Amino acid sequence: MAAIVIDGKAAAARVRAEVAEGVAAFAARYGRAPGLVGIQVGDDPASELYQAGKARAAEEAGMVPRRITLPDSTGQAELDALIDELNADDAVDGMLVQLPVPDQLSEPLIANRIHPDKDVDGFSPVNLGRLMRGEPGNVPCTPQGVMRMLRDAEVPLVGAHAVVVGRSLIVGKPQSMLLLAEHCTVTVAHSRTRDLPSLCRTADILVAAVGRPEMIRGDWVKPGAAVMDVGINRTDDGLRGDVAYAECAEVAGWITPVPGGVGPMTIAYLLANTLDAAHRRAGATT
Repeated sequence: MAAIVIDGKAAAARVRAEVAEGVAAFAARYGRAPGLVGIQVGDDPASELYQAGKARAAEEAGMVPRRITLPDSTGQAELDALIDELNADDAVDGMLVQLPVPDQLSEPLIANRIHPDKDVDGFSPVNLGRLMRGEPGNVPCTPQGVMRMLRDAEVPLVGAHAVVVGRSLIVGKPQSMLLLAEHCTVTVAHSRTRDLPSLCRTADILVAAVGRPEMIRGDWVKPGAAVMDVGINRTDDGLRGDVAYAECAEVAGWITPVPGGVGPMTIAYLLANTLDAAHRRAGATT
């Protein structure tokens, strides 16, 4: 029996509708809408597209979006000064710096500079530490989206063996923490894991976030498993995930497509994080 396809566009639409309702309530209570600032350094076309999409989504949710584009030659001190200015701006509830950044800029320094309460990407050491400790904070958006899709699809989580293929700070590591918090038994694997196919075949939940097109094959999947494909790889044949979709869909119990799977959830949870950040900041200042 073919897998149940988990529709990321529909799931993201539900999250965005919930956020829009929450934004309206926040504005009614506090007299202003949450503010989200996106900073882009340089004119990379993909970054431009992502930033425009985030700003449009924020506006549709009733937020106040602001886009700042800096020249490709911007130095660390100049970017730090801008971040400090936005950290001190009470109209700004969330900010992000679009990655990647030019070579003269340091991603770790940027992550440390943004105030943790405004770090809606959830990449700061403070927010990653809060996630590790199970404390409230901003959690990376894509892993949150994966968890929402699993819950909405009623995939059994408690006691399940989850294998996360990928160990990035953006997806793999935070994903493992969120799965642990839902009482899964979690194995974090990667491209150098010995006998990766055999390990993947033990997974009740398989999260592919390794950045290699169609690396996960059909015979790597345990029958009935939930296969969550986080990969977005541009190939000569178009967008491809990390999962060989047609093969895996014949074996899995649930599966996400690419495109139209996990991807739309990332912006949805960026908006949710911004609303949450606005509430936390308002609670701290009222």
